[in-house]
Amino acid sequence: MSEPLKIAIAGLGTVGTGTVKLIQDNLNVLAQRTGREISIVAVSARSRKNRDFDMSSMTYYDDAVDMAENCDADVVMELIGGSEGIAKEVVEVSIAKGRHVITANKALLAHHGTELAKLAEEAGVALAYEAAVAGGIPVIKGLREGLAANSFDLVYGILNGTCNFILTNMRETGRDFDEVLTEAQELGYAEADPSFDVDGVDAAHKLSLLSSVSFGTEVDFDAVYIEGIRNISALDIVNAEELGYRIKLLGIARKTEHGIDQRVHPCMVAKDQPIASVEGVLNAVVCNGNHVGTTMFEGAGAGGGPTASAVVADLVDIARGTILPTFGVPANALAKPIAQPVEKREGSYYLRLQVEDRPGVIADISNILKDEDISVKSLIQHESNPGKSVPLVITTQATVETAMNRSLEKISQLDCVLEKPNMIRIVSL
Repeated sequence: MSEPLKIAIAGLGTVGTGTVKLIQDNLNVLAQRTGREISIVAVSARSRKNRDFDMSSMTYYDDAVDMAENCDADVVMELIGGSEGIAKEVVEVSIAKGRHVITANKALLAHHGTELAKLAEEAGVALAYEAAVAGGIPVIKGLREGLAANSFDLVYGILNGTCNFILTNMRETGRDFDEVLTEAQELGYAEADPSFDVDGVDAAHKLSLLSSVSFGTEVDFDAVYIEGIRNISALDIVNAEELGYRIKLLGIARKTEHGIDQRVHPCMVAKDQPIASVEGVLNAVVCNGNHVGTTMFEGAGAGGGPTASAVVADLVDIARGTILPTFGVPANALAKPIAQPVEKREGSYYLRLQVEDRPGVIADISNILKDEDISVKSLIQHESNPGKSVPLVITTQATVETAMNRSLEKISQLDCVLEKPNMIRIVSL
């Protein structure tokens, strides 16, 4: 058996603790699969409080950067989180010291992935991050290894379990967003400040990494269009069901003639699409390879156990001596992506309007759409309340988003429209 692989872990929160327990529980299995012993030699955390595992054989460091600099480890696991500060410094120092790095930190890689990949490859060490995207689902390995024979033109998915839980619960219970968000927080699915999740930022971090691996481009988080789920109402959920759709927060990255289209936003997806049936806190990623066709990965996108499973999957690769380019091709060969603005998006749209119920309203709205060469596909107005406020739902045929935006601006200025219109993109994937 080869020399033991010595590791240090920075961060003993849910993922860090789960990783230690997994390694300790599966020491024999890991040794059999890698041909060497795995040994945790050092840990660092914000406090020395007692943990639910044996730390007697580990050196404790108050300072994670000090640990990265001075510990006797071959691999450093950065499980702290955050795009800047100590997490970034731990990774940079570890690479400079010739240590392999495993991280679950999607924010760090979304903002600094290209430069860190270059540093790692120049140092001859791994920068591994399976746990940063879709939790326990082996999607990075799937794209970078299992499907490496293919080129891709599309990758998309449900990348945030909190949002998927909220949208699923809204549909199943008929409750509105705020009430379901409170329940998600009580259950531990949402943070006290849920902004990163419900505003789409977390999913955008992950999408930027999937896009880089899929298309061989530098990570370009700033080019991702981001829109969250705060404006989705219980009425939108009901209307979607009536129209044959489910509402999902999707991250979509696509190669187009105009460049790389990267966006995160609520989508209406036909109910017969497999991704429409991914419910609760689960994640799913779908990719389209030019020879394999469509492949879908589904599973647990978060949690201590699933995320630790992904962390240790990277550790197994390193123990076996498998070190791959971070984003599938050498970092210096990553292309600079040309971003396609969301305004160039072509597709159908759902509009929910709150209007005054009086003659001529539908004609006024239809004329605005007609002026922008937008055809109406369907119209729903179940309620009748003359002189009062009623909801009006319109779906359109395919059009360009710039035309849709111009129409919405004009429609919102009509005196019969009483609230800001809500638009959801209908996607065909």
